[in-house]
Parts: sequence; structure tokens; C-alpha cells
Amino acid sequence: MSRQRVIIFTALLLGLAWAVRGHFGHEWGAAWAGAVGGLAVVVGAQRSDWLKQLPYLGALSALGWSVGGMMSYGIVIGYCRGDDFTNVFYGYSMLAVIGGLYGCIGGGLLGLGLESTDDRKPQWASLITEMVAGAMLIWGIVIYQLEWFMTPPRSELWAACLGSALAMLWHLQRHGYHRALRVALITCLGAAMGFSVGNFIQMLGIASGISYNWWNVMEFTLGFCGGASMAYAISTQSWPETTYSGKRTNLLSLLFICLVLPLINFSNAFTTEKINNLATQVSAEDPAHFLWMQKSLGLLSIALIAVLSIWIWKRVQITWHKKSLLLVSISALGYVLLGLIHKGFFHVPLSINNSATTYLPILALALFIGWRTKFTQQNITEHKNIFRRGGIVIFSSLVILIIISLISVYINQPPDDVPRRFMN
Repeated sequence: MSRQRVIIFTALLLGLAWAVRGHFGHEWGAAWAGAVGGLAVVVGAQRSDWLKQLPYLGALSALGWSVGGMMSYGIVIGYCRGDDFTNVFYGYSMLAVIGGLYGCIGGGLLGLGLESTDDRKPQWASLITEMVAGAMLIWGIVIYQLEWFMTPPRSELWAACLGSALAMLWHLQRHGYHRALRVALITCLGAAMGFSVGNFIQMLGIASGISYNWWNVMEFTLGFCGGASMAYAISTQSWPETTYSGKRTNLLSLLFICLVLPLINFSNAFTTEKINNLATQVSAEDPAHFLWMQKSLGLLSIALIAVLSIWIWKRVQITWHKKSLLLVSISALGYVLLGLIHKGFFHVPLSINNSATTYLPILALALFIGWRTKFTQQNITEHKNIFRRGGIVIFSSLVILIIISLISVYINQPPDDVPRRFMN
């Protein structure tokens, strides 16, 4: 694919997967979405040394994007609904921090996998130890010593994610993984602005009075911008020949993506209580039968995802590019299908006001781009003056945050119970 198509392909699939992730939530939902995004960018790059270890690279992306799933941000979005600049700007700024942490670790771990060579392999045990230690250290200092709370009285695990991200960045810089470092920083900026701008779109939607799941639009925007920035960072620099991770590692990674992640998300989302509540919402005539059908359809979907993925990877004799396209298609379609089943999409009338109605068209568009475009090699231009360019981007992002905060203050009609971080 051309660079532009790689970026659009990855952005659409990660955006869609992140929107579906909103129905599952937390670390495991983010992991599946991150896997889809990682698979997409690797497939788009169409490098044989990457395609042969697609599951391994997808698993790294899954683990990286999942870390931020522990962060709480519901009340931060509430700050953006206020009518005073201080609280609204604070809300948008903190959403940028949260989104940036998602993208930083997600892009960094995938980039590290891509930069692994036979001469220099990542010290994964050392990196994980440093990230855990960084998480505990920063969390302890920021929350328990300095008491710098972002989301009181909610969880403050954003500080642990910050510590992990800083430790990872320091590790990449210290060991000379400058390509992975660049991917982490660019993806950080993209996801940061994606979260803030996505919530601004939600504020515009609420102010318009149009009945729609604007929260889902916000989630899609975060994933879209995070995916676009990750694909841009990877496709605009040269990479060495990546070392092969091994057949066993790839098989275990494939099982993690196509079986473990779906089963854990199923276990968390398809509980009896949640399905009974859904049965009430859709006015199911026989709640017991509805419960059985929902769980059966969910498990059947997971079984199909796993069987097809393993069969294609191990048995089907086609080019690595087509095999990889099939895998990312199955993973994305499986996540969308499980999300639609979970939301009871097939038990309610089709409506354009239902954001889930757009899932399959977006997926079809992304896969059309992936399947109908041919590979084109583009020259890589290494950018100089990276600090100057980065400073301009950061300054521009700050200006955007100020502008959308001012507009939000003007259009917001906050309810009486709107949360405020700072009292007037």
C-alpha cells in the first residue's frame, strides 16, 4: 500500500476497534483493539520479515495499548461539560494526558518489536521490571506524597501508567532504540489529541440536541487518531531487518489474540446480570432463552475466530500478505461481531441513530482499502530538526486545546451536578 493508504487503513481499523472496545472496557477490551491496530499497520507495511511474525507483533501492540485500560476518565469528561474555562481546559488537557499514555506505550512496545534485530534483541525482562518499578515509584510520589489528584475521588492509576511510560521511554533512549522511541512519541501525540478532539466532537453533538451515541464517536476518534499517528510514525522511517521471533512464540501469540482475549472479554461482558438487563431493554419474550442464545452466539463467534485464525496461519498455503490480510480481517470482524451481539444489535430495529449501525460499513471500507490496493514502495525521508518540529506540534496542540475549551464554554449547558475539579 502507499503510505497514505496504510495510515487510513490502520486508522479506520483501530478507530473501529476502539469504538467496539467501549462496549467491553478496561484493559482486556483495549488489548483486543490494540491487537487489531498493530496487525493493521504491519499488514499495511507489507514487509515479509514483519508478516512472518504478525501474531507476535500484534500481541506486543495489544499489551502496549492495554496498559492504559486501567485509567479512569469518566469524571474528566465531565469537567469538559462545565461553563468555566479553568475546569473545561483542565478536562481537555487531562484527556490529552490519558490518551497520550495509551498511545505512548502502545506505539512504543510495537516499535520495539519492529526494531529487534539479530545483533540487538530487546531485554524484555529488564524492560518489564523497569516499567513496573516506574509505575509504583511515580504513583507513590505523585499520589501519596504530593497528592496531585487528577480525578478525585476516582482511581488515580493514570500516575502508574505515567511511570510505566516514562520508564519505557528512558529504556528506549538508553539502549538506542530511537525508531521505537519516535513511534512512541508520535503515537502519544496523536492519541492525546484524538481523545481531546473526540470529546470536543461529543460536546458539539450534545449541544446540537441530536440523539446519538456521541461517546462512541469520541472513542472512535481516539482510536482513529492513535492509529493514524502510529502508522505515520512507522511508515516514515527506515527499519532494519527484524529478527524472527520463532514459530512457538508466534503460535502462542496467535492463541493470545484469537482465543484468550476473546474469552476474557466474553467472560467480563456476557454475564447473566448484563444479559438479563439487555433482555429487559429489548423486550425479550423469553429471558431464559435469550440468555442462552446470547451466550451461545458469543461462544460460537469466538470458536469461529480461533479455528479460522489457526487454520489460516498453520495450514493455508498462500502468500504471507494474503494470509496476514485474512488474519486482521478475522480479528477485526470477530471483535465487531462480538460487540454487536453483546449490545443486542440484532434484536432491535435498524436505525441510523444507533452508532453500532456504522460498524460494518466502516469495517467494509477498511478491508476494501486493504484488499484492493497493491504494494508500492515509497522513499523514506528522514526528518531533521526533530526537536523543532516536535515543539511546533506541541505548541499547536496547546493552541487547539485552548480553542476547543473556549468554544465548549460558550456552547455548554451544564447540568446542576456537573463535576468541577476547581470551585469558583
